[in-house]
Amino acid sequence: MARQNLHANRIKPQTSELLTLRVLRREQISPHFGRVTLGRGDVERFVPMGFDQWFRLFIPVSDGSLARAPQKLNTIALLRYLAVSKTERPALRNYSVRDFREDGPDGPELDVDFVLHGSAAEGTAGPAATWASTCTEDDPVAIIDEGVGFNPPDGLNRVRLVADESGLPAVAGILRSLPADATGEAIIEVPSEEDRQPLSGPDGVEVTWVVRPDHHDVPGRAALAAASALPLPGEPFYGWVVGEQNLPTGLRRHWVSQGVPKNHIMFCGYWRVGRSQ
Repeated sequence: MARQNLHANRIKPQTSELLTLRVLRREQISPHFGRVTLGRGDVERFVPMGFDQWFRLFIPVSDGSLARAPQKLNTIALLRYLAVSKTERPALRNYSVRDFREDGPDGPELDVDFVLHGSAAEGTAGPAATWASTCTEDDPVAIIDEGVGFNPPDGLNRVRLVADESGLPAVAGILRSLPADATGEAIIEVPSEEDRQPLSGPDGVEVTWVVRPDHHDVPGRAALAAASALPLPGEPFYGWVVGEQNLPTGLRRHWVSQGVPKNHIMFCGYWRVGRSQ
């Protein structure tokens, strides 16, 4: 079975090019989330699209490694990138826009939220979480915009959004971008009560936070159980589900078995247990 349909249905940006930005600041916003705010550099060329806009993030691993990042990320460019030694090429990860402000004190600002698993000090965190915990002001980073995955069929104004903590930034972007008359539900799993975040969205979309009984449990299982137990609405809806691989594939399977048309579902495995983030 396909593991996602993000690329098939996404809305592509008008321009997708390598943009070099600088760290403006970083902060830990909750026990398991860090936020890095980017700006300066090429930020004026970034075009916000709202919803679950996502991008390729190139994290330097050594001085000069960002020079090995491709200007565009087509198949040939990706193969060339992968042919470079890991010690000489920047680490590559996918992230969502948590927020974008045109009028920051130093120009436009792009917020990126990172799930902080493991410990950077003890070497148990992945490269992205380590960078997010240790970067300092003016550190360089590069991104390539990939557009928006949230793309419901015309006429569907009811949504059901489901995610683990890795999808929380994207859910926040979707809620902020939905029309005021949208209705539906958003189910978001987080490791702890303290990881809940203030979210703005339509009054008709109910947000439910699912806190894992044990924050060491595999992410996504609690959200999958909660979303599967929720009765389907009596009207068509657009289902959007992301997170650890088993959450989107499992919930898509459940929705389809209940009669939800496949073209009414966007599902994407953002990550897989056992692989560093």
